[in-house]
Amino acid sequence: MQQQATRVREARLGKAVGPVPGAVGGVVLLLPGGEQTSTRRPSPLSAAALRPLARRLARSGRDERLVTHVVHYRHRGWNGAQAETARDAEWAADEVVRRYGDVPVCLVGFDMGGRAALHAGGHTAVNSVLAMAPWLPEDDVAAPPEPVKQLVGRRVLIVHGTDDRRTDPELSFRLAGRAKKANRDVCRFEVHSDGHRLAQHRSEVTALAVDFTLGTLFGHPFSRPLQDALAAPPPLGLRMPLASGFGQSLNR
Repeated sequence: MQQQATRVREARLGKAVGPVPGAVGGVVLLLPGGEQTSTRRPSPLSAAALRPLARRLARSGRDERLVTHVVHYRHRGWNGAQAETARDAEWAADEVVRRYGDVPVCLVGFDMGGRAALHAGGHTAVNSVLAMAPWLPEDDVAAPPEPVKQLVGRRVLIVHGTDDRRTDPELSFRLAGRAKKANRDVCRFEVHSDGHRLAQHRSEVTALAVDFTLGTLFGHPFSRPLQDALAAPPPLGLRMPLASGFGQSLNR
């Protein structure tokens, strides 16, 4: 009996949130977390965790016809040199161009998705990157450092909880410092006393994400704290505290 061919798993975009069909003004691709090494099917819980943010962003950008998609990876692992989640993020940006044409794209990634967003930030359709609690490898003199040159010409925001026990906030600070040398439009916010999922200050983190995406995709004026973070020299602009209550009265 002829053995049935194994079906090749492909990346895909989740259901569009926003005003489609019709003209689209910009797109946010949300990249879930994952694992360092795994060829298993992605966990549905990882994608589900980003859907509230996808809905909030689409609602806030409704007047500009913002569309959001959660990206579903082929596998849940980064898988070493294969960098599978980053490749899936690049595929997703290609798919946005195919579906919607020449529209600006913001990559928003959490955990392993934050690393994927940073790697894929050099895609020609991408104009901004938001990495939340990004998983980054430990510094290793035998391995090449994480790339940053692909981020030149993009606005980049990193957000990390100071009490994160899953992904080291010091590693994201170091990467932000190297990225800032290549690209002045890089900043990083620290969420004091918050952990990996940034749950304690979720409303503030969400408000910051809205502020950043609407500013980068559609030219809305940034709030004063985000303006200050982008303008401040290191280390000030890379250790900007996210104030409690941020977003309740944004200075636009």
